[in-house]
Amino acid sequence: MPRIAGPTRGEGLQAVSMALDILEFLARQPGGVGVTDLSRAMQTSKSRVHRHLRTLLEQGYVTQPAGSEKYLIGSRLVTLGRIVAEAFDLAAIARDAMRDLRDALGQSVVVSRAAAEGAQVLATLPSREAIEIVVKPGSQLASHCTAQGKITLAYAEPEQRERVLLSRFEIRTAHTIASPAALRAELERVRRRGWAVSPGESVLGVNALAAPIFDGSGALAGTIAIVGSIQFIEAEPSPGQIRAVVEAARRVSSLLGLQASPAAAD
Repeated sequence: MPRIAGPTRGEGLQAVSMALDILEFLARQPGGVGVTDLSRAMQTSKSRVHRHLRTLLEQGYVTQPAGSEKYLIGSRLVTLGRIVAEAFDLAAIARDAMRDLRDALGQSVVVSRAAAEGAQVLATLPSREAIEIVVKPGSQLASHCTAQGKITLAYAEPEQRERVLLSRFEIRTAHTIASPAALRAELERVRRRGWAVSPGESVLGVNALAAPIFDGSGALAGTIAIVGSIQFIEAEPSPGQIRAVVEAARRVSSLLGLQASPAAAD
């Protein structure tokens, strides 16, 4: 039987790699991009880029508005992304980092996902202490008075952040942030430092130290935090605690595909 001519395995892998590179680049260009700019970004010829774009266009992964020379992410890729997001199990991915963080610091560890209302607790790991402070999975943590919520709000889209800043804050303790100006300053400090605390702001005597987890695109995926008595997690945590929590967050972010630290939110 004669062998059908076609690309070698190496050529096939290169084609797949190029198609993925094009999709990733387009996903970061909300206004779309033309063939010339795309070929420059891919460091290849316009004809090669155009061939890939035509294939992606036929499959629905890329779209080109009528009368425009620019290409955009298509509906099929958006649908695929939604399916992947629904199957995304941050708690399972973070499990080893949670265990190592708990073993290193002895405090309860909590992983939350970023949500519009604040941070939603996905999983917890008990502390080594005789008296334990528990955060229940499924709980919604407020944006203005919890470490995890502050992280979520600090790295949220500006519009979402402004909506929260203009809303009415629930005052839970004498230490709860009560004004938009104070919360705005706190969020700026969170972005600058890369971690957040909430000493006695939600529950008296309780503190949490949280750091952001980012996905492969640099978007906030969630947070990892230690939670415990302010006796063990002071208002200004120890350098060792900060280092351990931030490193745990970086470790999980790396597992999600992050290759470099994202820029601070606007």
